[in-house]
Amino acid sequence: MTLVSKLSLALAMTLAAGAAQAGNVLVVLSDADHLDLKDGKTFATGFYLNELMQPVKRLLDAGHRLTFATPQGRAPTLDRGSVDPMYFGGDAAALREHQALLERLALTSSERSPVVSLARIEQQGYARYDAVYIPGGHAPMQDLLHSPALGRLLSDFHSRGKPTALVCHGPIALLSTLPQASAFTAELTATGRAAPPPAHWIYHGYRVTVISNQEEEIAKPQLGGGQMRFYPQTALEQAGAAYLSNAQPWAANVVVDRELITGQNPASATGVADELLKRLK
Repeated sequence: MTLVSKLSLALAMTLAAGAAQAGNVLVVLSDADHLDLKDGKTFATGFYLNELMQPVKRLLDAGHRLTFATPQGRAPTLDRGSVDPMYFGGDAAALREHQALLERLALTSSERSPVVSLARIEQQGYARYDAVYIPGGHAPMQDLLHSPALGRLLSDFHSRGKPTALVCHGPIALLSTLPQASAFTAELTATGRAAPPPAHWIYHGYRVTVISNQEEEIAKPQLGGGQMRFYPQTALEQAGAAYLSNAQPWAANVVVDRELITGQNPASATGVADELLKRLK
């Protein structure tokens, strides 16, 4: 074999090995562009820029393939309040870099978005996906928490032990797997409690985190005088999860339990990405 042939063979083997290691990650976002609050008020929202794009960039840089989906297949909405260098450690250049990547992906474009519906994902078959990632922003509190299609997807991932990563308000999506998710959240909205805890929840007893009640209280002015129907920490605790918080508000906190990887707040997005990348190796 000539030197050129050997080099060509080595390159082919390297590329093949890289392809074999690449994972297919499903990124699920909300269709919602607002959150219904108490007393008929609403809050304009969507996904948080860093919570979506920091893990997305890390996954793409590592060679993984990404598919983006929302319940109805509509282009997701960026929460404009998240376009701030403080969510990128004060690094304005990093903010611009992640904004540029979002624009190249065209996720929020009503004409060019590659986003598909969860019904389409179900038709294709969940088996093609190696992991799922759900970012925050307040939008998941509007629809993902009781989406039947998302509940079926997460239940399938749970049964197969596939990595399931969620951050900030994203972990509220775990409620979609409850036997009566809409009734659970309706009771929580009406009374502040959903007792007794639902039986046979697939995540019962799991150690999880989500944006804390304390952090929600600190961030309350963002709602412009409105009040959330309930907080996600309370909801997950009522459902039967074992909630773990950080020691100081807004400090990064990542909790791993079996297939679940949960991050508490925007500062936790990169840590969630680290854990997800470990699983994909």
